[in-house]
Amino acid sequence: MKLWQKDYVLNSQIEAFTVGEDYQVDQKLVEYDCQASKAHASMLYKIGILTEDEHEKLCNELDRIIELHKNGRFTISVNDEDCHTAIENYLTESLGETGKKIHTGRSRNDQVLAALRLYYKEMLLDAKKKILSLQKAVDTLIKTWGSVPIPGYTHTRKAMPSSVGLWAGALKAALDDDLLQLKSVYDLIDQSPLGSGAGYGVPLKLDRKSVADDLGFAKVQENPIYVQTSRGKFDAALLHFISFVLFDANKVATDLILFTMPDFGFFTLPDTFLTGSSIMPQKKNPDVLELIRANYHQVLGYEMQVKSLIANLLSGYHRDFQLLKKPVMYALDILLTTLSMLTLVFENLQVDEKKCKNAMTPELYATEKVYDLVKEGMSFREAYQRVAKEESMLKKR
Repeated sequence: MKLWQKDYVLNSQIEAFTVGEDYQVDQKLVEYDCQASKAHASMLYKIGILTEDEHEKLCNELDRIIELHKNGRFTISVNDEDCHTAIENYLTESLGETGKKIHTGRSRNDQVLAALRLYYKEMLLDAKKKILSLQKAVDTLIKTWGSVPIPGYTHTRKAMPSSVGLWAGALKAALDDDLLQLKSVYDLIDQSPLGSGAGYGVPLKLDRKSVADDLGFAKVQENPIYVQTSRGKFDAALLHFISFVLFDANKVATDLILFTMPDFGFFTLPDTFLTGSSIMPQKKNPDVLELIRANYHQVLGYEMQVKSLIANLLSGYHRDFQLLKKPVMYALDILLTTLSMLTLVFENLQVDEKKCKNAMTPELYATEKVYDLVKEGMSFREAYQRVAKEESMLKKR
């Protein structure tokens, strides 16, 4: 039975179209919806809607659903529409009239948002751990190989001296900024939507703060209309954070694709990290780096998709919001996988000191020559012109 069930049967084609992929993607939300439902049931007990016995039975059954889900035995069908309906149907079948009371004081709108935010928060904490693990791997590389010189490039041409430490340190610094962005998005999402109903509150004296506290939210999101309006906004902010991190992964992967080429050879990866060609027997390809590079573009597409979906909608809930789930969930999976893969790469990256030092050709020190002359009292511009002429003459020889 659907949460909105009326005295008619929905057209089967309309049903399939409106349900879409929700019954599949909602597998990720079962545990979080149960957690939110337990907190909601506790609040209903506190305000006298549920008896102590009803509260205890509901919480026990919700725990049972979580256990069934973990064992792959809690199914969500097209007829259920989503995990929220499947959970309530299970409670009603198990507990009869008591199960029918769980939806008192909430709408599916704030129910969905609560589960999503709990899920997002956990994924962000997981992402934080993975970013810190990647930083640790980068630190190890710097401690081992940091002093090895490599050319620095601008316009993909040799520019000035650099080092493995300076190059890897740039990623570490970028990840520090990513952690700041993560905290900002986490704080934004860390607001409880429960009790806002469908966007206009609920005509009951609900204790919204107790629910927020039970679920570990930092605060209640007070304005019920903004709860609905913020749904796509917060999703877009989350996706922007993900693209923020994957931009850094894209940049370092692009560097490594170049620097691990035999023509450069500054870095090497184990053969076990490299794939082959179906036609060219000599090929060892850095597919892992290419996919890390590509993942940024995938998530950027998801970000634009979400921002487009939420634009030009009136305040309040719209079914368009249903289509936000999949791109955000996919993007979170991509983020966590990419961070794991990049950490594995850095943990196994080797530096060829000889090739690095051989690449430190004289033109890299041209700017240093300019400043040696400046230190002797020559103007920068005159020193620049003198060294430029010297470098030009050297190339002609």
